[in-house]
Amino acid sequence: MSDFTSNAPRHRSRRGTEFLLYFSLIFILAIPFATVFWLLDVFQKQTLFLHGPLARAWAEADRITPILFSA
Repeated sequence: MSDFTSNAPRHRSRRGTEFLLYFSLIFILAIPFATVFWLLDVFQKQTLFLHGPLARAWAEADRITPILFSA
């Protein structure tokens, strides 16, 4: 008997138009806040080896948008 659990097909969630609309809005709104917090981190840690403001805004939008759709 074979074990198929390790090679189970991955189900990729398809993000619809509504999801992308909300993601885009949250991303655009998060950019200024992420920039301010990034600048604060740069001055506090005195290094540029940090995630930039766009990466931070993307991560924030990627975290918040699914929460909106799960409610």
